[in-house]
Amino acid sequence: MDKTLVDALAAKAREIRALCIEEIGNLGSGHIGGCMSIVDVLALLYHHRMKVDPSNPRWDGRDYLVVSKGHAGPAVYAALASRGFFPKDWLMTLNKGGTRLPSHCDRVLTPGIDMTAGSLGQGFSAALGIALGLTMDKKPNRVFAIIGDGESDEGQIWEGAMFAAAKGISNITAFTDFNKQQLDGYVKDVLDLGDLPAKWRAFGWFTQEVDGHDLEALDAAVEASLGQKEKPSMIIMHTIKGKGCNFAEGIEKNHSMAFDTEKAKEAIAALGR
Repeated sequence: MDKTLVDALAAKAREIRALCIEEIGNLGSGHIGGCMSIVDVLALLYHHRMKVDPSNPRWDGRDYLVVSKGHAGPAVYAALASRGFFPKDWLMTLNKGGTRLPSHCDRVLTPGIDMTAGSLGQGFSAALGIALGLTMDKKPNRVFAIIGDGESDEGQIWEGAMFAAAKGISNITAFTDFNKQQLDGYVKDVLDLGDLPAKWRAFGWFTQEVDGHDLEALDAAVEASLGQKEKPSMIIMHTIKGKGCNFAEGIEKNHSMAFDTEKAKEAIAALGR
């Protein structure tokens, strides 16, 4: 990845962060922590790696993205708006009456959303089903999925992991947002995941670990995953919950926070926007 592209993607990540902070601040509260930690991978996917057509969100040739940690919907909406799927002023309607942007991702309401999510674990199963269906239809589309580390407490995640490896579903690249925090505290205290990479390898997945805020490392991992023809791929992203939001980054109890437009403006200014 050349420096020009890295710089362009970094600028897109800053834009997405700013849009996300603004939309949640306009509403008054939201899942700022888990939104901020996946912004870099969203910038990489929507602005570089995924085949999509903003003018035709249901294009048959598109790559699919399922954000199973559906409470990160505001980050996905910001990424979609930055890519041109819908006007940016829609972001100011987040979770309000008549909105097309509910707090959790909804494929019926929002252009560009490939699967409704929110019930943790279920989005991952849906992503695997989409990938298997594409394989059965002999289609070349790629499926990407993002799961949370707290979400990885769900047994459905591991049923899906076992199923995908057993069926050789190799057209999926999944990411774990390993920010080490969840709703009720630190993951290690709620339900320690132990050696997470070893778990995924034991379940038969091609597994990589990266700094989830390093665009070059993320891109190299995605590239490596595309070469897998027999195994599903898992990229474990070491991230910081709240990354890039000056009042939320790396603190406790940042899963969902209340803040107003003035605080949002200060955080956006701190991003250099």
